[in-house]
Amino acid sequence: MNQHAKLRIGHSACPHDCPSTCALEVELLDSRRIGRVHGAKANSYTSGVICAKVARYADRVHHPKRLLKPLIRAGAKGEGLWKEASWEAALDLVAEKFIAAEAKYGSETVWPYYYAGTMGLVQRDGIERLRHAKKYSGFFGSICTNLAWTGWMMGAGALRGPDPREMAKSDCVVIWGTNAVVTQVNVMTHAIKARKERGAKIVVIDVYENATMKQADLGLVLKPGTDGALACAVMHVLFRDGMADRAYLEKYTDDPHGLEAHLQTRTPQWAADITGLSVGEIEAFAHIVGTTKKTYFRLGYGFSRQRNGSVNMHAAASIAAVTGCWQYEGGGAFHSNSGIFKLNQELLEGTRMRDPAIRHLDHSRIGPVLTGAEDALYGGPPVTALLIQNTNPVNVAPEQRLVKQGFLRDDLFSCVHEQFMTDTAKLADVVLPATMFLEHDDVYKGGGNQHITLGPKLIDPPEGPRTNHFVIEELGKRLGVGEKPGFGMTEQQHIDIILGKRDLGSFSSLRDEKWVDLQPDFEAAHFINGFGHADGKFRFRADWTGQAAPNRPPKSMGLFGPVASLPEFPDHIDLIEVADAAHPFRLTTSPARNFLNSTFSETPVSKAKEGRPELLLHPDDAAAYGLANGDRVEIGNARGEVVLHARLFDGLKRGVVVAEGIWPNSAHERGEGINVLTGADAPAPYGGAAFHDNKVWLRSAN
Repeated sequence: MNQHAKLRIGHSACPHDCPSTCALEVELLDSRRIGRVHGAKANSYTSGVICAKVARYADRVHHPKRLLKPLIRAGAKGEGLWKEASWEAALDLVAEKFIAAEAKYGSETVWPYYYAGTMGLVQRDGIERLRHAKKYSGFFGSICTNLAWTGWMMGAGALRGPDPREMAKSDCVVIWGTNAVVTQVNVMTHAIKARKERGAKIVVIDVYENATMKQADLGLVLKPGTDGALACAVMHVLFRDGMADRAYLEKYTDDPHGLEAHLQTRTPQWAADITGLSVGEIEAFAHIVGTTKKTYFRLGYGFSRQRNGSVNMHAAASIAAVTGCWQYEGGGAFHSNSGIFKLNQELLEGTRMRDPAIRHLDHSRIGPVLTGAEDALYGGPPVTALLIQNTNPVNVAPEQRLVKQGFLRDDLFSCVHEQFMTDTAKLADVVLPATMFLEHDDVYKGGGNQHITLGPKLIDPPEGPRTNHFVIEELGKRLGVGEKPGFGMTEQQHIDIILGKRDLGSFSSLRDEKWVDLQPDFEAAHFINGFGHADGKFRFRADWTGQAAPNRPPKSMGLFGPVASLPEFPDHIDLIEVADAAHPFRLTTSPARNFLNSTFSETPVSKAKEGRPELLLHPDDAAAYGLANGDRVEIGNARGEVVLHARLFDGLKRGVVVAEGIWPNSAHERGEGINVLTGADAPAPYGGAAFHDNKVWLRSAN
């Protein structure tokens, strides 16, 4: 018997913002301590494989710098002087400040702000119940999915796709816009299985030669924001060389003849000039997907990081409609299964208490919001009180200088509920210690697969930390809404209601089953009975202003960006920050292997493996600026400037630089992080955050 088998094992789900939502087996050493974390072999998507950073989760749970007591600011904002307080005193102060802010400016001056530090439904989304009960400002969550989901919905009309496990049955897996080895390792599990068992080819498309591209049979390194040009040239070749499935196109798409005519001028040479790829690379890719019926396009969240990302996603998904590969097991295109779960969280989120007259504020534009930009406040009062859970905006939000300026306002009161003293917690007025996922009950859904997985409490937290649910409940009592619907219930009771309304059993039954598989049948997943639009057609002609989407902004916010510039058919469009004479480089802020957004940047092994904040720079560009490996280099634009260390790397195009992260601000010289350089403007048509779309200048800082 191996050592793992001798240990007591608990079952859970990874809570982090990764489409894999891995099913976990956790070594339980005693009532408070864990050992290694393993992937559940019995789960058909996780298949026993998890990323190294989650395998080392004990480093995070038992970290010596974990927050353990409520803290109240005792000096100037950001000075780092704190006094310990009881939970009762800290929560009383938060409620007192919220009530005072509301008395002065009205309820909309308070903004509960959260995101995906945990993907558990109860601990993440319960903050909405307090928002709606108190009529606090609404929250338009835009920082992650918007551009990709919008582009997908324009074509397919429903947020689902072929079973992700079918990658293992494919003859060609195209991994596009996701560094899967780093950000969703289970994609590689199934793609590598297809290669080993079927001889499948793996094609990887990205803006630099990353860990995933090193696994590819064909790797295409293109310039950031040019995916649409590549997709159009591929479809041009498919029509030109007789590889388009015309019978499928006539039955399942809206205007194949219009598309073909539009693509006449979108030649491989046209795309080569835009993308930086060679004509030969484009032709080779087109012929692989055109002659391989079982091609599975795995389209990632990289599309959400460019201002033209919706157009690029729509174009990439359109290739699968031209080849007709949706018809085959192991074929089609997939981005997310988030549309299949259909869970009713009405009571948890208090949606019946929502007042449609209350303004929404854009999550990604917290910098402009907190610095009083008129177009960010939607006619309402300034935000003078914040409750923050599950996110670290002073580090991860765009236009970092504006965000920090806002947090340092004397008239802003902020309460941060956190596990560590993050960049955001450092600027707070009250910091509350939070539990970790193994220390509370929750339930999870996996957008990158098809499972709902239970995450029951497996260990007791240290003395001090409390759950997100506890904080919302206690504030509800102090703010006079503790008797409203959805309050006064336990996590397990909320989970019972959510599962019960979907006929998925209860907390107790799911604890025994561990997860439930909700993958639609083949016909629904492959759109054999029609796509999600009313006419059942895949739409090459995108309705950029009328299409419904899960993350479309409320009507009160309208549409965003240069909507009139969006193209009728799939195309390349320069809505990106194009390099110019003053800013000759394009910067992407790509994910690091050992961090997950700003999480894990505090654990010693992850920090040691990543080293220090660096800038990947082509050797020829380095030579032109007189830079050697390891030199200090400053990059900047109109938003600011930061210093990193150069790492010479020939796996990207000249004129492109990559900063892998996200490192804490304090890890950089001057205490400012990479998001000083990213923009908070809302891209067309439904908003988002274009983290990989930045023009910058560069100079030696030696």
